Amino acid sequence: MQTNATYTSLVAIGDSFTEGMSDRLPDGSYRGWADLLAARLAERTPGFRYANLAVRGKLIGQIVEDQVDAAAAMNADVVTLVGGLNDTLRPSCDMDRVCGLLTEAVERLAPSCGTLVLMRSPARNGPVLERFRPRMEALFAHLEGLAEQHGARLVDLYSAPSLSDPRLWDVDRLHLNAEGHRRVAEAGLAGPGAGAHRRLGGGPARRHSPGLAPPPRRRRDVHPPPPGPLDRPPPHRPLLRRRPPRRPHGPGHGHRLLGHTRRGHGPGPGPGLAPPGPGRRPARLSEDARAAGPGGTPGPGRLGFPTRAARREPHTLRQ
Repeated sequence: MQTNATYTSLVAIGDSFTEGMSDRLPDGSYRGWADLLAARLAERTPGFRYANLAVRGKLIGQIVEDQVDAAAAMNADVVTLVGGLNDTLRPSCDMDRVCGLLTEAVERLAPSCGTLVLMRSPARNGPVLERFRPRMEALFAHLEGLAEQHGARLVDLYSAPSLSDPRLWDVDRLHLNAEGHRRVAEAGLAGPGAGAHRRLGGGPARRHSPGLAPPPRRRRDVHPPPPGPLDRPPPHRPLLRRRPPRRPHGPGHGHRLLGHTRRGHGPGPGPGLAPPGPGRRPARLSEDARAAGPGGTPGPGRLGFPTRAARREPHTLRQ
């Protein structure tokens, strides 16, 4: 647009780029470059009229069907048209159809407004740009031909070095942040070709520019949590652990005490000990205990031979 011209009305049509994503206001709404441009033009002209018909996610066919006729009926001094980029980012895209719809939109808008403004959309440096660059450049080349044919103003944001800086883009890497939208509004005020021939904001953003923060590489880097002990990863613990074997302990478990047997769980019926209580299985008696009488004196075994206890008695010399 002309720098010193006076405009009384502005109509903006397009997709999320013109709607203002991601220049979010405190109330949750979006502002964007079109609102900033309208505010600057309203400072020059009392009673300035402005309408933003852009809707996020719209393809060029939907823009032509839903927004072009409404914008043409307003007979505004300035109409901005930015569309077709969502089509180029889809897996399958018919570029001939996209270019034909853009031609139809320009032919219907140019006679009904004072100045028609077309834009070559900015692009963030990265793998997405490299993948879809051929489609985008084909779209922008068609826009240049339309601007020359119908006398429209062309703002070249694609060639602006500053707008390719990652610090001017949101974390989704598809939409400009507040600073990016402000620079687009400056390019709109500067006139046609501002992005290609005039460096916005004094040239490309430097790595350590005081006005811009470093670009967030991931979403979690935008608001990093404070460091603390909870940030450390938990120690690796196996899901299953083998239980160590139980060691025998207590009476009746590996300890042969007086009156106790190896298999029993209580005192046996040995001398001086009470028999087991009711409900408990009596322990198996050894050969010495069976041979001993009620008084505990060893006696002969079942076959008449002396028992081991009797054999352990000291021998007396025979006369």
